[in-house]
Amino acid sequence: MSAMKKKSAEKMNKDEILEQIRDAIQIIQRRFVPIRSADDFTNSEAGVEKLDAICMQLIAIGESLKNLDKITDNSLLPRYPDID
Repeated sequence: MSAMKKKSAEKMNKDEILEQIRDAIQIIQRRFVPIRSADDFTNSEAGVEKLDAICMQLIAIGESLKNLDKITDNSLLPRYPDID
């Protein structure tokens, strides 16, 4: 099952969103295990696919953070103005 479950932000609570973020981080950590250098991502099609998969998890984490901000009445992200 995907780390980012299909459920609208309005129907999710903080714990569910944080769980999704934790799951995505764990997936990223597992996918990084065999990586020893940046070249591991570019030397083969499998490496490029691994990079794509990690990037998708990072994007999902970003979306989850935006959802978390929405359900906390936009009180989270304004604390971090450098984050877009």
